[in-house]
Amino acid sequence: MLIVKTRSKRLSTGHFVNGETAEALTIPAVRPTFLTESFSPNVGEASVNRKKSPSLILICALFMVCSAPGWDEAEPVPSASGLFEGHGDVGTVLHPGSLEYDPSRQTYLVTGSGENMWFATDAFHFVWKKVSDNVSLTADISFTTRGGNEHKKAVLMFRQSLDSDSEYADVALHASGLTSLQYREEKGATTHEIQSNISAPARLRLVKQGDYVYLWLAGPEGEFNGAGASIRLPLQGTFYVGIGVCAHNKDAVEKAVFSKVDLTTPPAPAGEPKLYSTLETVTIASTDRRVVYVAPGRFEAPNWTRDGAAFLFNSNGHILRLPVTGGTPATIDTGFATRCNNDHGISPDSKWLAISDQSQEEHHSEVYLVPIEGGAPRRITKNSPSYWHGWSPDGATLAFVGQRNGDFDIYTIPVTGGDETRLTTAKGLDDGPDYSPDGKYIYFNSERTGTMQIWRMYADGSGQEQVTSDDFNNWFPHISPDGKWMVFLTYEKGVTGHPESKNVKLRLMSLEDKKISVLASLFGGQGTINVPSWSPDSKRLAFVSYQLIQ
Repeated sequence: MLIVKTRSKRLSTGHFVNGETAEALTIPAVRPTFLTESFSPNVGEASVNRKKSPSLILICALFMVCSAPGWDEAEPVPSASGLFEGHGDVGTVLHPGSLEYDPSRQTYLVTGSGENMWFATDAFHFVWKKVSDNVSLTADISFTTRGGNEHKKAVLMFRQSLDSDSEYADVALHASGLTSLQYREEKGATTHEIQSNISAPARLRLVKQGDYVYLWLAGPEGEFNGAGASIRLPLQGTFYVGIGVCAHNKDAVEKAVFSKVDLTTPPAPAGEPKLYSTLETVTIASTDRRVVYVAPGRFEAPNWTRDGAAFLFNSNGHILRLPVTGGTPATIDTGFATRCNNDHGISPDSKWLAISDQSQEEHHSEVYLVPIEGGAPRRITKNSPSYWHGWSPDGATLAFVGQRNGDFDIYTIPVTGGDETRLTTAKGLDDGPDYSPDGKYIYFNSERTGTMQIWRMYADGSGQEQVTSDDFNNWFPHISPDGKWMVFLTYEKGVTGHPESKNVKLRLMSLEDKKISVLASLFGGQGTINVPSWSPDSKRLAFVSYQLIQ
C-alpha cells in the first residue's frame, strides 16, 4: 500500500507556497564530492586530471535508468493531494497540519490544529483546489478518535481566499454530531451558522449553484435530501474548494478521514426548479439559525404557541401544528375553511385560533375564529376582503387589514364580532398591524411616504408616527413579548409589494435606542414572517426560508 504524506510550507502571513516534500521516497544525504579538474591556462592545452565521484556515478545511473525505453510508460506516481492541488494551514496554528492520501482506498487523512473557525478569523488545516464555476463536493467524514473538544470540526468548504478572515461557506461536522452550514458573508465579518436538524449524517454534500450555497445530507441508507440550509454567497472569480480540520483547541491536534470524496461540476439547470420550504428559528443574542422542519412545496407564516411547545403554519389551505422539536405536522380541523391563507394567530389565553379563509363568498378572505384544538369556524368580519394580523393583549379586539373601496387600511373589530373601526385613512397601502405587549400601540407598515416603512399609532388610531426611515421596503413589524425588540422583513428598494422568492433580510430594532441590526439574510419574502412568531421568552424567532433547487 502506497500512502503519500505531505506537509505544506506556510508563510508567516498564512499564505501558501509551493514545494511539498514527498516522504514516501527518501534519499539519504551524503557528503558532496565534486569532480575536480585542472586546466592548462592555455586554450587547447587541455591536460585534465579527473577524480571519479560517487555522487556523479549515482547521478549518471539515475539518468540512464530514466532515459531507458518504456520509462515514460510506467505507472504514474499518484498525486500527493488526490483530487486536490495543495494544502496548508490557514490562520495562526501552533502545530502544523498534514495530509496523508491513500490512493488505493482514495481516502484523505487530514491532521489539523487551530483554536476555532468562528467569529472573524479561522485557524485550521485546509486541503484545496482552485475552481471558478458551480461545484459540488461530497464526502463521508469520520474522526479518528472520540476524544478532544466536542466542537472539533471536519468541513467541506468553499472559500474566496486563503486569508484567515476570508468569505466562505462550509458544512461543518462537529465531534458532538452537530452539523451546520457555517458562513462568513464578507471578509473580516462574523461567522454565522444554520444548524441542521440531522445529527451525525452518514454523508455530506455542499453545492454551489450560481450565487447560492446549498447543504445536502444523507442518512445511513445513503439517500440525499435537501437539509433546508442555504445562503447567498457570491464568490468572485477563482475560489477554493476543499476539505479541512480544526481542533477547536490551539494546543491540540485532531485527525479526520474523508472518504468517498466526489468533486464535480453540477449539471446545467434543466426545467423548472423545485421549491422547498424550511421552518427555522433564529436566536436573538447570537443570530445563529436552526432548521426545524423541511418539506417540498410551500408552507408559510409560523406562529409560536404561547406555551412554547409547537408551531402553527399554513400549507395548501390548511393550518398545521408541528412540535417545536420537529417531526411530522398534524392538520388542525378548521371545518369548511379549507382555503386558509398566511394571516392567522393565537389568542392571548391560547384558547382560540384566528384564521383568514377564502373558501366562501367569491373566495374573498374573511376572518374567523376556531377553537385552538380545531372545530367549526365562527365568522367575525362582515366585509371582505379582510386579513387578520393582531390580537390585543386583553383578548378583546382583533386588528386586521381590510380592502374597502379600493384602499387597504387598518381596522379593528371586537372578538365577538360587530362593527369594524377604521384606523388609517392615508393614501396608499397600510398593512401588517400588530399590538405592542402592553396594548398601548399598534405597529404597522405603510407606503404613504413613497417607500414601505414601519409606523405605529395608539390603539385607537391616533398619534400616527413613522418608526423606520431608510432606502429599503420594510414590512410586518412584530414586537417581542418583553417589549424590547421589533423584528421586521426588509426588501430591496426596487421591490414592489411583498412578493415571494426574493433576497430579503430579517432585521431587528432595539426599541430602547432604535438601533437596527440584521438577524438573517435569506431567500423568501411572502410567507416568511407575515404574522407574530416570537418565542414566549423573547429569545428566539420562527420564520420560513425557501430554496429553488434544480
